[in-house]
Amino acid sequence: MLRKVDRLSCIRYGSARYSVPTRLIGTTVTVVVDHDAIILLEPATGVVVAEHELVAPGGTSILDEHYDGPRPAPSRGPRPKTTVEKQFCDLGADAQAFLVGAAAIGNTRLGSELEILLALGAAHGEAALVAALHRAVAFRRFRAADVRSILAAGIGTPQPRPAGDALILDLPVAPTRSLDAYRITPAVADGEVIP
Repeated sequence: MLRKVDRLSCIRYGSARYSVPTRLIGTTVTVVVDHDAIILLEPATGVVVAEHELVAPGGTSILDEHYDGPRPAPSRGPRPKTTVEKQFCDLGADAQAFLVGAAAIGNTRLGSELEILLALGAAHGEAALVAALHRAVAFRRFRAADVRSILAAGIGTPQPRPAGDALILDLPVAPTRSLDAYRITPAVADGEVIP
């Protein structure tokens, strides 16, 4: 039987989807079912272009090599609409990452919290706010209260640094004694050994 390759580089068989190489989009391939496998052939040459295990109806069988490697991760940057969102995104990449993370956790009060964050930036300075946002994103804390806590801690928060050179010190030499000096000797009283 023949199946046409759709624009997603897949064919449908048994209410399931099976991938083929992208060069075959728009063409027709021959479908051969052999036990629990489906084999897809180019009709003109009879060359096997794909082989999949059968999947249940509604399922898919996708092979990355048909698409020149794995699909790139979606890039969902912020799309600011209000003036407050635009002002916040103008703070840079850390502010944008904070905005995306806050939206991802489902922060429903994001609009009012952005106003609070911008007010914190006016009070503490833009550089301090951006540093606090960077720290909040690193620790996955996406609420205005979290950023306020980071700003309140100020320089009291640990600031990780890369490891430096080894610390070499000249330590004083302490005298050592042999273990025999710590040996317990039996006590002797009037020529008798006391246990």
